[in-house]
Amino acid sequence: MDPKLERILLNVQKPARYTGGEYNAIIKDKKDVDTRFAFCFPDTYEIGMSNLGMRILYGVMNGMDGVWCERCFAPWGDMEEEMRKAELPLWALESGDPIGTFDFIGFSLGYEMAYTNVLNMLDLAHVPLRAGQRGENDPIVVAGGTCAYNGEPLADFIDIFSLGEGEDVTVEMIELYRTCRKQGLGRREYLRRAAQIPGLYVPSLYKVTYNEDGTIAAITPEEGVPAVVTKRIVQDLDKSYYPVKTIIPSTEIVHDRVMLEVFRGCIRGCRFCQAGYCYRPVRPKSPEVLIRQGIESCRESGYQEMTLSSLSTSDYRPLEQLCDGLLDYCESRNINLSVPSLRADNFSMALQQRLQKARKSSITFAPEAGTQRLRDTINKNVTEAELLQSCRTVFEGGGNAVKLYFMLGLPTETDEDVAGIADLAQKVYLCWKEHASHKARGVRITVSTSFFVPKPFTPFQWESQITMEEYRRRVNLLRSKITNKSIIYNWHDPDTSYIEAVLARGDRRVGKALEEVWRRGGRMDAWSEYFDFQRWMDSFAAAGIDPDFYALRERSYEEVLPWSMISVGVRQSYLWRERQQAYKSVITPDCRVQCMGCGANKLVCDGQCDALLPISARNKQ
Repeated sequence: MDPKLERILLNVQKPARYTGGEYNAIIKDKKDVDTRFAFCFPDTYEIGMSNLGMRILYGVMNGMDGVWCERCFAPWGDMEEEMRKAELPLWALESGDPIGTFDFIGFSLGYEMAYTNVLNMLDLAHVPLRAGQRGENDPIVVAGGTCAYNGEPLADFIDIFSLGEGEDVTVEMIELYRTCRKQGLGRREYLRRAAQIPGLYVPSLYKVTYNEDGTIAAITPEEGVPAVVTKRIVQDLDKSYYPVKTIIPSTEIVHDRVMLEVFRGCIRGCRFCQAGYCYRPVRPKSPEVLIRQGIESCRESGYQEMTLSSLSTSDYRPLEQLCDGLLDYCESRNINLSVPSLRADNFSMALQQRLQKARKSSITFAPEAGTQRLRDTINKNVTEAELLQSCRTVFEGGGNAVKLYFMLGLPTETDEDVAGIADLAQKVYLCWKEHASHKARGVRITVSTSFFVPKPFTPFQWESQITMEEYRRRVNLLRSKITNKSIIYNWHDPDTSYIEAVLARGDRRVGKALEEVWRRGGRMDAWSEYFDFQRWMDSFAAAGIDPDFYALRERSYEEVLPWSMISVGVRQSYLWRERQQAYKSVITPDCRVQCMGCGANKLVCDGQCDALLPISARNKQ
C-alpha cells in the first residue's frame, strides 16, 4: 500500500472502500500482462460493487490472457480532499497503481447524475479531460451502460462509447488495441478502426451542425465511418459468462447478495421505459442453469441472500420451477430468496406462498398511473382489478405490507389521474380490511411518486417534461387526497429529475455546461449531500445553455435527435406509432401475445424469445 494512502485512511469515513484486498479479487503477475483496463464506476464502492454488469465484464476481461482488469470507484468527498492534499492520483484497487498509466479507463454509465463524477475521476487520475487533448501515452477512455445510448453530453470527454451488452464487444475492442500496438499504429488510427467494430461509437469521428433555432441540422460521419451504430447483444445467455466466483466486498454494499439474471429484455412495451426498448429482444436463461449458478454462487460466497434480477421477473414462465429449485437449497440453509420486479397482472397465490417461505418483507408493484385511461396511455397493460387481486393475494398469503410506485407528469396526465392514485391506494387498503384475521397486525401501504423524465429510444422521447412548479402542485394535490394514516406517501424531489431530463436528451453542446458544473465543485450529484441545483443553473447560464430547451421542449418527428446516429434495433417509426397510440389511450399487446414488428428481433435468430412466448405467439412470428 502507498504510504500516502496509509496515512490518509485514518482521516476518512469507511476506509475499506479504498483498500482492495477482497476475497476473490483477481491479482495477476504484471510480467504476464500486456494490456491493463481500469474499470471505473462513477459512484461509491457500495453502489458500484452492487452492479452485476461490472462483475460480469470484470470476469470476462480477466479471462483474457495478458489482460488485467482492475476496479476503481469514485472517492467520497473526504477522501477526495485528502487525495488532492497529498497529491495522490486515483488508483486501482487490485494493484494500487495509478489508473492514468493504464491502457484503458472504462466507465459504467447507469445514471445521468453521475456524469460529473466521470470528469472528476479523470482529473483525479491526471488524465486530460477532453478526448482531443489526449496524447499517445494517455489511456483510451471508454464508456458503456444505459446512458451511453445518448452519451452526447459526454462526447467531448469519451474516446469510445460501447453500446449494448459488453461481453463480446469489449473483447473485440481490446484485441484490436493489441493488434494496433503490435503494428505500431497510433491513437487516431486505432479509433478509426474501432469505429468499424459493430457497437462501438467514436464521437470524435462525427461532426454535428446546428440550425439557427438551436436544433440539430445534421450528424455527419467521417469518410468510411458508419452512419449508424447498432447496439450489441448476447444471444445465448446460458452460454454467457456469469461470475459464480464473485468478489466478496470488504464492507457492506447496497445489494450484498447473490444476483441471478433471469433474462434480458422485456416483453412489455411501457412507453416511458428506456430499458424496456433498449434491451430488446427478450433472451431468457434456462431454469436449470439459473439453479446451478445460484447454488454455486452461494457456496463460493457464503451469502445468505439471493435475488432474481430482470426488468419484469414474474414474466419469466418457469418462475415457479426456478423458485422451487432454489428454495430446495435455500430453505434448509436459511438463505433468503428475493423476487423483485413483480407484475400486478400475473402475481399468483402459488408465487406468494413460495416467497413467504423465504421472506417476510413487503411486496412491491408499480401501477405507474392512478387511472385506467392513463395506464392505457403508457401501455402499462395492468388493470385496477388485476392490481387489487394481486394485493388480495398478498394479504391472503399472510402479507401486510405493499409498496406502490407511480409517476407524476406523464404525458396527458390530469388532476383526475393524480387523484386516482389516492383512490387506488385506498382500494388496496379496503382489500386488506376484507381479511379480519390480519387486522391485529396492521397494514403498511406505501405510495411513492417520481417525476417523469422523457428518455431517448422510447415513444415519449419527443415529449416535454412538465415544469418543476407544476410537479410540486401535483404532489401537493395528491398529498391532500391521501387522508388514511395507514397509507404513507413519499415523493421524489423535482430538482434532480429536471437536470436528469436535460442530460438525458442533451446534445454535445451540453458538455460545456457539464464541465462548468464540475469546475464549480460539482461531483456526487446523485447524492443529496452534494447536489446543488443553483450550481447547475449558474453553470448553464455561464455556458450559454438554456436547460429548458432540452427538458421542457416538445420535439417533432422530423427533428434530428442528438442520438440519431445510434440504433437499439427498434425502428424510429415504431416508436412514433406508439406515441400516437398513447394519445388515443390504445394499448399494444406484449410480445407473448403478438409480435408487433418493432425491429428488435432482427438482432437475434428466430426463436430466441420462445421461453417467454406461448405457441400461438411463436407461430405468428
